Amino acid sequence: MNVRRLVKMANEIGEFFGQMPDREEAVTAITAHLRNFWEPRMRREIVEYARCDGGGLKEIVRAAVLKLEGAQKPAGPR
Repeated sequence: MNVRRLVKMANEIGEFFGQMPDREEAVTAITAHLRNFWEPRMRREIVEYARCDGGGLKEIVRAAVLKLEGAQKPAGPR
């Protein structure tokens, strides 16, 4: 799937849940939505994109994407 389309869809989800007053609750809700409604291939692609570049993803969306299972990597030097 086109990564630009995934970014657009993820950001739209982020706009919806990003209106929640508690940021961590919003991040958790975005993560849950992606886990529950996106097929595994879509999740793998957006996670890989967020890990490598993440350009175009809203900050709250990138945080949610990186919370998807297996997405956390130890922070290393850049």
